[in-house]
Formats: sequence, structure tokens, C-alpha cells
Amino acid sequence: MHHQGLIEDRIIFAALSGYIAPGERLGEKEMSEIFNVSRTLVREAMIRLQARGIVEVLPRRGWFVIEPTVEEARQTINARRALEVGMLVTLDRVSPEQIATLRKHVMAEREALEQNDRARRSYLLGHFHVCLAETIGNAVLGSLLQDLTTRTVLIAALYQSSHDAHESCHEHADIIDALENGNPDEAARLMDVHLRHVEKALNYRDITDRVKNLRSALQNGPKQ
Repeated sequence: MHHQGLIEDRIIFAALSGYIAPGERLGEKEMSEIFNVSRTLVREAMIRLQARGIVEVLPRRGWFVIEPTVEEARQTINARRALEVGMLVTLDRVSPEQIATLRKHVMAEREALEQNDRARRSYLLGHFHVCLAETIGNAVLGSLLQDLTTRTVLIAALYQSSHDAHESCHEHADIIDALENGNPDEAARLMDVHLRHVEKALNYRDITDRVKNLRSALQNGPKQ
């Protein structure tokens, strides 16, 4: 039995991992076979993803992963900057447990970088921001950032260069250091710089390594 959010989760995971690209067609019939559910359930999931700004419907052509312009991308990142910098500035205190959760995430990022696992690396680097919001912010911020982060990754086209990815990972670690040292203002400043770097990377598109087949793109979800 598939829980209601599975289709959305898989599509978001596949987008964050670079398995599905901007502009990719998501056929209802094909997805109902992949997930072994009715087309009605697929359509409901697509409508929810459309509301979240991840897919769009084109009349008589079906569902597609959004393909944002660079300008829309900049607006998305500016929305993230407002939320994420604001979240850090307004922070009271961060517990050692919260720091440990965030460190664990950055360790997973490092592992994916070392193993040159591009899909996992892409997913984790994007998901750090969701993890941060859920850990030190709240559930509302977490879900907003999940959608905004997925849109950014779809935009930022799918692959950061290895250099960008290493830089992102270091910057994530520095943000946690500042939080651990009781300096949320410095963490906020570092986040601002980090998101500017993410924005700069928007101009490069390299979608060479994509999975060509929707079934293999959607069969896996994130490893917890």
C-alpha cells in the first residue's frame, strides 16, 4: 500500500538528485504503472506538486517538471535568502543535539563527495537546507524550504561542478560552526554568502549524466 505522499516524495527526490530534469514529461499512465496506483491518485499527486511549484500542466500535453527561467531562479533564491537568513538571525539558542543532527548531515555530504556519488551529493546538498529548517526552525519553514530548494535545484540545473559541491559542503560546515559557537549573526552572514554562491552557479548547465528512463528515475527514495 502506498502512502499518499510517496509519489511526491519520489519525484522531489529524483529532482533533487538530478535523475529527472527541468522540462521532463511525467506521463500519468507510465507513473500509474511505476507506482502501481490508479491514474486518479497520480493526478492528485501531480496537482499537489503543481501547487508546490514543482510541476506544471500543459493543455493536451500532460504534466511536466517545471523549467524555470534564470530570472525565476533568482527570485526563488532571493525568497530562500529572506527565509534562511531570517531564520538564523532570529534564533535563540541551538542545543548540542541539534548541532549533532546537522553535523551528521554534513558528514553524509562528505561521504557522497568522496564516493563521487553525484545523485546523492546533489540530493544531500539541497536537503541540508531543509534539514536546517526542520532542526532549528519549524515544520512550516521545513516544508516551504523543501519546495523552494527543489525548485532551485531544478533550476540550478542539475549538476553543480565538483568544485561547487565541495565549496557548498564547506560552507554548510562553517554555518554549523558559527551556530555551535553561539553566533547566529555570523551563521546568517555565512548563509547569505552561501546562497549568493548558489545563485552564481545558476548560469552553468550540465545535464549529461541523467537517467534516461522514468522508471529507474523514480524507483528509489532517499536513504534515511
